Amino acid sequence: MEIIRTNSQTPEFKRLVQLLNLDLAKRDGKTHPLSQFNDISNLNYVVLVFKKDKAIGCGAISPYNSSSMEIKRMYVSPEARGQRVGEKILTELENWSRELGNSRCILFMGSKQPEAGKLYQRNNYNSIEKYGKLKDIPDSICLAKDL
Repeated sequence: MEIIRTNSQTPEFKRLVQLLNLDLAKRDGKTHPLSQFNDISNLNYVVLVFKKDKAIGCGAISPYNSSSMEIKRMYVSPEARGQRVGEKILTELENWSRELGNSRCILFMGSKQPEAGKLYQRNNYNSIEKYGKLKDIPDSICLAKDL
């Protein structure tokens, strides 16, 4: 597996995000806030994982405040699940956050994403109060980790 750092203009990232959006829409149904929180047009910190020249996973970070990055758009293709690809992406995003001078990562996820919840729990993320626009979404879960 190869991990690369890029930005949101990369076609492979856009393709994986489309698959992520379809997966989330299926899981969440009408409660999925697709357009409201998932803009990828200006993400400068994107991680892609390739296996045999095919992008199989992605994630991104964006500045949240002066000391925190928000983790966004984490996804692993179904055929690559169970191989710790998500963990590799998360670790790379945390390392990049530290390199950028941040001391914390935050994120939100939907309650219908148990696999993601297990990933974040295994990697020492803890529940925090809902932040920003997420306060009004009943099934959102907000998490954070001090780096």
